Amino acid sequence: MSQLDHRQVIAIDGPAAAGKSTVARLLADRIGAMLFDTGALYRAVTLAAARAGISPGDGQALAGLTRRLRIEIAPASIDDGRQVDVLLDGEDVTWAIRTADIDARVSEVSAHPAVRDALLDAQRSITGGVKVVMVGRDIGTVVIPQAGAKIYLKASAAERARRRLAELQGRCIEATFEQVLDDLNARDAYDSSRETAPLAAANDAIVVDTDNRPVEEIVNEIQRIAEAAWRQAGVTGE
Repeated sequence: MSQLDHRQVIAIDGPAAAGKSTVARLLADRIGAMLFDTGALYRAVTLAAARAGISPGDGQALAGLTRRLRIEIAPASIDDGRQVDVLLDGEDVTWAIRTADIDARVSEVSAHPAVRDALLDAQRSITGGVKVVMVGRDIGTVVIPQAGAKIYLKASAAERARRRLAELQGRCIEATFEQVLDDLNARDAYDSSRETAPLAAANDAIVVDTDNRPVEEIVNEIQRIAEAAWRQAGVTGE
């Protein structure tokens, strides 16, 4: 089994609701790459912890739980707006991990070094021979710092709140713009200030602003960046 050539990885990082998952799915479909949403791993752990009654602040218990879980990320099997399937011990939790309650808990859960360490191998364990679009908050800085192309998506807090609110309303989840905006601002502050793998663009990442831009335009830009990086690195193949 061959190891992943990190030069084949497109790392897409950025804050919540910056458009990472949508852009990554369209890009992966276009170039025939595997899509790996690392944020779903942390959300699945957060859901499992909530079900088990484990506090988001209990790092030791969370780490033990994480090591016992079987979390799988697979291509979307249902056409209901999902980007990928997320399975937790065999259960489809794709939408169960996308609730306001999980949104409020996941930053604290993912801040524990032991939890991040427990999931790091899973994020690096993709086998070789394929191009991969990886989505997260620390792909280019921690998970795959040797990624061939590093992208950091950004958008204003107001724009991100509008996107997240539309997503929640589309799933019949009640929320107000002010609530969503406050939650995003709080999560940004937490993610950016945590000691382990804080939210930040890699020094060599290309920052792409997604405010008021068509998705297709953003995908085109990232594809050009990735293909230029691959040509320079001599990356070929499927």
